[in-house]
Amino acid sequence: MSMISLQPPRVDPASLGKVAVLFGGTSAERDVSIMSGSGVLKALQSQGVNAFAFDPAERPLQELKAEGVDRCFIALHGRGGEDGTVQGALELLKIPYTGSGVMASSIAMDKIMTKRIWRFEGLPTPEWRMVSSAEECAHALTALGAPMIVKPSREGSSIGLTKVTDVSQCAAAYAAAAQHDPEVLCEQFIDGEESTCPVLIVDGEAKALPIIRIQAPDGNYDYQNKYFTDTVRYLCPSGLDADEEAEIQREVVRAFKTLGCRGWARADVMIRKSDRQPFLLEINTSPGMTGHSLVPMSAKVAGLSYEQLCVHLLASASLDSVR
Repeated sequence: MSMISLQPPRVDPASLGKVAVLFGGTSAERDVSIMSGSGVLKALQSQGVNAFAFDPAERPLQELKAEGVDRCFIALHGRGGEDGTVQGALELLKIPYTGSGVMASSIAMDKIMTKRIWRFEGLPTPEWRMVSSAEECAHALTALGAPMIVKPSREGSSIGLTKVTDVSQCAAAYAAAAQHDPEVLCEQFIDGEESTCPVLIVDGEAKALPIIRIQAPDGNYDYQNKYFTDTVRYLCPSGLDADEEAEIQREVVRAFKTLGCRGWARADVMIRKSDRQPFLLEINTSPGMTGHSLVPMSAKVAGLSYEQLCVHLLASASLDSVR
């Protein structure tokens, strides 16, 4: 399973109709979304697709219907774009869109709900506690041990995330996370290798793309390092043992299917140093498509250029109500 070779999509650009690339929005990830959407728009237009930019922060979504839009490429990140709300609006407008549907988008955006479902299904994910105060955060540190990760349940791009090593840091860590979400997640820190694995629907089947190992300065894969520096090393092919990579890919596909995802996604995985046990952290149903983004990097190793990937995703646009 570790090796997959993708064929470029055979799609007549005219058959895709008029396409709105949704990016920008109102979330904390607006700037990243603009970078993603600008890249997607340029790529689709270069392939002859009749695509234009649409920012839901500046125009009401019902204008998509008035514009005669046939399908949407969702390049929104975070709340209001990746959490099922835009997906629900497009369902009502009956305009097919890329990525997961309403329920899967909503669940995947909520890290706590995602972990509950994965744990119920027997998928490996770090121990956690949901907390609602700095005092509860301190209790979580006692229960989970140090170091511990504190983060908002429904944000992405490492926004509001703190690595806590001492109880004296809990109040500030809780405040940083609660600033973005009243639901704060305290998660057991997994000491090991950080990696990510995209999933793509190919011929109706969920396929795991090549894994990317991430080597950040001092292990600090934060917002700045993710998008605005070149100091992070990305290894793809990963260099992992073939059996190990195949095992992680199987788990990631299970994680994707368990939440009912469709189209594409990217799962973040930690590989524990002590015993090589992989742990699922979260799954992104509207992954980044910037110059630093990881799905295009993995797809390229599998044989798809950035432009071909964009066309493939656009061609898969669908609705919950019409499968």
